[in-house]
Amino acid sequence: MESTIKDLKERRSVKSYKSDPVKEEDLKKILEAGMNAPSGRGLQSAKIVVIRNKEVRDKLSRLNAASLPAAHTGDPFYGAPTVLVVLADSTVHTCLEDGCLVMGNLLNAAHALGVGSCWIHRAKEEFETEEGRAMLREWGIGDNYVGIGNCILGYPEGEIPSAKPRKPDYVVWVD
Repeated sequence: MESTIKDLKERRSVKSYKSDPVKEEDLKKILEAGMNAPSGRGLQSAKIVVIRNKEVRDKLSRLNAASLPAAHTGDPFYGAPTVLVVLADSTVHTCLEDGCLVMGNLLNAAHALGVGSCWIHRAKEEFETEEGRAMLREWGIGDNYVGIGNCILGYPEGEIPSAKPRKPDYVVWVD
């Protein structure tokens, strides 16, 4: 139990990655953690798409970058070799919450295994485009799925940042 709490407290977003692929056994454990996230009424509305193909990863990076301000340059996936796209079935009323819980499990499991990760937003925008919708169809995923987030994975290059102090009013007690 203490190691779980320690992992939750120490996990940080990684924004610099080695090019080495994530080990298959680590990736499977991370995916298993994501698949075991809680979901509303147990409906499991989320879906995880594993992208390790560089061409597909780069295409997705370009779609993601298109939603950024013009001043932003560079790869929004920070060079991470693996992207886990979390989608959820929009016909399920808890789809956003379900997908967010999957993302949290993926990020925390990665840290516990020594794999760097970061939640990259704008998955919703990626898959609202015609090009993004075409990708979903190519992957056999229906139009009712919406993008929740991109969990980038890889082995950290350099130091992982330490935690910023928590804000003093983070918790409000009502006894």
